[in-house]
Amino acid sequence: MKKRKITVGVTGLNNIDSPGPGIPVIRGLRESEFFDVRIIGLAYENLEPGIYMHDLVDKTYQIPYPALGSDALMKRIEYINSKENLDLLIPNFDAELYSFMKAADRLKKIGIHTFLPEMKQFEERHKAVLPEFGKKYKIKVPESKTILTDKYFEKMEDEDDFKYPVLVKGKYYDAYVAHNDEQAKTAFHKIYAKWGLPIIIQEYVRGTEVNVIALGDGEGNTIGAVPMRKQYITDKGKAWAGITLGDTNLLSLTKKLIKKTKWRGGMELEMIKTEDDEYYLIEINPRLPAWVYLAVGAGQNLPEALAKLALGIEVKPFKKYDVGKLFIRYSYDLIVNLSEFEKLTLYSEL
Repeated sequence: MKKRKITVGVTGLNNIDSPGPGIPVIRGLRESEFFDVRIIGLAYENLEPGIYMHDLVDKTYQIPYPALGSDALMKRIEYINSKENLDLLIPNFDAELYSFMKAADRLKKIGIHTFLPEMKQFEERHKAVLPEFGKKYKIKVPESKTILTDKYFEKMEDEDDFKYPVLVKGKYYDAYVAHNDEQAKTAFHKIYAKWGLPIIIQEYVRGTEVNVIALGDGEGNTIGAVPMRKQYITDKGKAWAGITLGDTNLLSLTKKLIKKTKWRGGMELEMIKTEDDEYYLIEINPRLPAWVYLAVGAGQNLPEALAKLALGIEVKPFKKYDVGKLFIRYSYDLIVNLSEFEKLTLYSEL
C-alpha cells in the first residue's frame, strides 16, 4: 500500500530531564504504516534538543509563548503554513492547548487539522476542580483546595483542612510531597516561581501510582488505552522507566470515563491504586504524555491513530497490547554546529 504523504507540525521538542511528548509522538508517526510524514518542529526555545534531531525533524520554526496570546501564535502559524502547507498540528503542552483549541476553527480554514479536547472537557478536568469532576463522573478523587498564599500552611492543620503529608501542585506541571510547613512553603515558592498562581493542595493518598495513556474519538469510544506503572522516577517526578500492566479494572475505569465524558483526543490518567484495590484519580493530562512511545512499542500506535482521527480517516479501536513491555530513557549527547544554533537564533527557523 502506498503511504499517504502529510506534513505535521509538532510542539514539545524539549527532550530533556522533564521531557515533552513531541519526540515520542514523532517517532510514532515516523513508524506509521499508513502515513509518509514530513515533520515540522515548533519550538519555544532554541536549545530544545528535538530541533537538532534531523533524522526525526525535517525543519523547525520558533513560535511565540502562549502568554503572548493566541493572535500572536496564529500569525506565526499562518506564516509557517504559507511555507510548509501543514496538514495537521499536534500540540503537546498543557499550557499551549487553550490557545490552539481557541484557534481550531481558524486553523481549519487554512487547511490545518487538529484533534483536541472540547473546551468544556479541558476546563472541567483542571486540578483545581478535580473533586467536582470526580463527583460528576462517579470516580474517586482526593480532596483538594486552591490557594494563593503560603500563609495558608500556618493554619492548615488547625482548621482541619488537610493533615500532612500533602501534595503541593502547580496549575500545569510539577508536584511535591510535603511533610511539614517548611517543605510545603518551599514547594509553594518553587512552583510559584515557575508557573505562577494558583497552587493546588491535594490530599495524599497512599498506594501505588499507575498511569493510563488513552485516545478517545469524541463520540465516547476508546480507540486505544495502555496502562503503565513507573519503575524509576526522577527528582522531578517524571517516569524514567515504566512497564505496561495487564490491569483490566484500570482499563475498564478508563473506558467508562471516556464514554461518559466523550473525550476527544489523547489523554493521560494519573491514578493511585491503594492496598484495598481502590483507584483514586489524581490528575488528567489532556494530551498524549511523554511516555507515549511505550504504547507504540506495546502495539498501539496512538500518534498514528490520532492523526487519522484528525484527518477524518476511519480508525478501528485497538484490541490488545503487549503486557510486560518496558521503556527505559537514557541521555544522549547531540553534537551540533554553532552555525545551526546561530541561524535559529537570528532567523527563528532551521
